[in-house]
Amino acid sequence: MDMTDYLVQGMTCAHCVASVTEEVSAVPGVAGVDVRLVVGGSSVVTVRPADPGSPVADDAVEAAVEEAGYRVVQS
Repeated sequence: MDMTDYLVQGMTCAHCVASVTEEVSAVPGVAGVDVRLVVGGSSVVTVRPADPGSPVADDAVEAAVEEAGYRVVQS
């Protein structure tokens, strides 16, 4: 499966993880979201596409992360 990792700044707790997971999960084409929280650093958000041959658009994921109140620093 073609998963994509995004480094996200500003996440500090389980509520942050839940917010990002909820917003990114709502992006069309996303089958799953995993978040590895790194307090004081960049957390890793892994996005699994519904169709392994069609990755989810980076800009859509970045917009969802911003909607949750955080910022993608690298994808």
